[in-house]
Amino acid sequence: MIAVKENTMPSKPMVLILCTGNSCRSQMAEGFLRHYQGDSYDVHSAGTDPAERVHLLAVRVMAEIGITIGAQKPKALTQYLGRENVKHLLIVCDHANGTCPRIWPGTFSRTAMPFEDPSHFQGTPEQILERFREVRDQIGAAMRVWQPQLPAATAGRA
Repeated sequence: MIAVKENTMPSKPMVLILCTGNSCRSQMAEGFLRHYQGDSYDVHSAGTDPAERVHLLAVRVMAEIGITIGAQKPKALTQYLGRENVKHLLIVCDHANGTCPRIWPGTFSRTAMPFEDPSHFQGTPEQILERFREVRDQIGAAMRVWQPQLPAATAGRA
């Protein structure tokens, strides 16, 4: 008889990044967090009212810096709530912060880090593209240094 050794490696803690449409800011944040901290976290994003597709300008501005998000798809937060072991909730828009559930079973941290929605900006195509780049850079800087804000009782268990 051959003994099967169980995998004793702990899985990476899941980070769920929330936005309203899950088409722009949360998708960029997911791409950045995977790029910068994917070795430490299992990163996903979702929306309170998901769009049909990732915004094409979000895909474009991320590709400009070598991060590909074109294969990502908007998903509903209900795909995760109560179904996935979300350890860290990161909310990147004010609307989602006001409408998403306050209690996530098993979640150690909940951080609101709102960014302006570049898809709502009015202007010439060049001005809109520049606004996407500005928001991309803001999100990138935040994701580079993001660490969950853990309550003292749970510090070290993430």
